[in-house]
Amino acid sequence: MRMLCLGAARSFVSSSRSLTFLLPKRHLKLSSSYFKPYSHSSPPKSPIQMSTTTIEHIVLFKVKDDTDHGKVNTMLSSLNSLVSLDPVLHLAAGPLYGTKSSPIPFTHMLHSRYSSKDNLNAYSAHPSHVTAVKESVLPICDDVMAVDWVADDLQGPVVPAPGSAIRVTFLKLKENLGEDVKNEILAVIKGIKGSFGEINQITCGENFSPARAKGYSIASLAVFPAVSEMEAVDSKEELVNLQKEKALRTMERFFPW
Repeated sequence: MRMLCLGAARSFVSSSRSLTFLLPKRHLKLSSSYFKPYSHSSPPKSPIQMSTTTIEHIVLFKVKDDTDHGKVNTMLSSLNSLVSLDPVLHLAAGPLYGTKSSPIPFTHMLHSRYSSKDNLNAYSAHPSHVTAVKESVLPICDDVMAVDWVADDLQGPVVPAPGSAIRVTFLKLKENLGEDVKNEILAVIKGIKGSFGEINQITCGENFSPARAKGYSIASLAVFPAVSEMEAVDSKEELVNLQKEKALRTMERFFPW
């Protein structure tokens, strides 16, 4: 999925960032070359659970260039072990597959889901999380960015299938935009799934944790069965352009130019 609404929102979007994250095709024992997204002692919670309201939590990490590979694996192992915490519905951390329009070269990502903001807060304050960040993340990272939003219409499993490709996109909107404009942008993003059958899930929302979001206020997440499906969508230039024009016409109702 490309950043379809950026061209349409050209008069009120100042910048965007799009990144791709892959889940392992199977559950792997931790080694020097792989990471395991789920703890063997604590299997993924509710693998077929459906939810109408879910909290999406994305953290991006920029690992220092000269970091020893073993320390990176330790970071990923520490983060992935947090899936065993009670507040967590889903959690996976690993290297990024690729980035688009990204001024900061992030290298790794964590994606997790919660049933409420209170549960996200409980996870953030949990001693195991605090220790993982203090001992394994901060010593080897140059930069960290986090974005949270409410996915009020998640369809399908809370835990994405192994091997899924996840595309996350962030928008930095210009100041003083009305709620109507934000709602229209979100509606356009949600409508993308109807035009691209390759997308299993798509969620989007307004960031509610601005402190570490670097000014990005709108976020979206699309889950594909695999990289091949994601790349198939990227190759559909004509349909992508039609989606851009649709979004453009929608936004012109608020900002004619």
